[in-house]
Amino acid sequence: MEFSHVSVLLQESVDSLVTDAGGTYVDCTLGGSGHAGMVVTKLNKAGRFIGIDQDPAAIQAGRERLAQAVCRVDIIQNNFSQLERILDELEIEAVDGILFDLGVSSHQLDVAERGFSYMQDAPLDMRMNPAAEFSAYHVINEYSESRLAAVIAEFGEERWAKRIAKFIVAARADGKINTTGQLVDIIKSAIPAAARRDGPHPAKRTFQAIRIEVNKELDILKAAFTAAVNRLKIGGRICIITFHSLEDRIAKQTLAELAKGCECPPRFPVCVCNKQPIVKLVGKPISPSAEELDVNPRARSAKLRVAEKV
Repeated sequence: MEFSHVSVLLQESVDSLVTDAGGTYVDCTLGGSGHAGMVVTKLNKAGRFIGIDQDPAAIQAGRERLAQAVCRVDIIQNNFSQLERILDELEIEAVDGILFDLGVSSHQLDVAERGFSYMQDAPLDMRMNPAAEFSAYHVINEYSESRLAAVIAEFGEERWAKRIAKFIVAARADGKINTTGQLVDIIKSAIPAAARRDGPHPAKRTFQAIRIEVNKELDILKAAFTAAVNRLKIGGRICIITFHSLEDRIAKQTLAELAKGCECPPRFPVCVCNKQPIVKLVGKPISPSAEELDVNPRARSAKLRVAEKV
């Protein structure tokens, strides 16, 4: 299946990111190359684009779709937690812009056998890097009831987490849970009918939680955002697109910390900490337009935050 992905906040993010046609730009989450495809059209022969993704399908798609770019293009299969090492190996000290488009791609949701979607029956997988050994199967079949409940509550913000975990463990007593379809049925049976009538699909929050746990998505964010800012040139920009409150909270707090200056108590007559802001926040967070949501309902929870190195 071709790697297809509808890029969210495409124009807004690329316009915010690219400030120099001869600059160097990094897309830490290459995906279907939607953002990358627009970035390279804004760069000239002196420009350079670096695309990073841990999914081999994204890497293959990126190589094909960016083959005609006039700028230099480097496509790297790795996790963006390794950003600094990647730039070191490319002998790049600082760049003009770095983009993070977080979450799962449309392609990963739409390819049933990847096991990301609660709308299709498939093996329990959810690995963004298919070469990784740990998958959703291990979370569902090996975690204790209390650990499952904690994961679903924390990463899914699911009010029925304890009940869902209890039902999963009870179902395991009759044999391994192998597919997303089995898991959806268990979740539906755990959530009372009245609670299932309104709101999103009853399995949405649990599937999000398990995906985050499998890929350790939240663990690496703060360090990755900080490393990205460290490798920006003065005036360079970091653009972060988030899709749920947990990752957005980390983006908001990290950028706020980096934008904060003096931390001396108000009673001090002069600053003694000498702490200077590292970035300045650029505008308010941007949400998708009504027109974009009509075309791509999956974008409804997206938010773009931009900061500039000072």
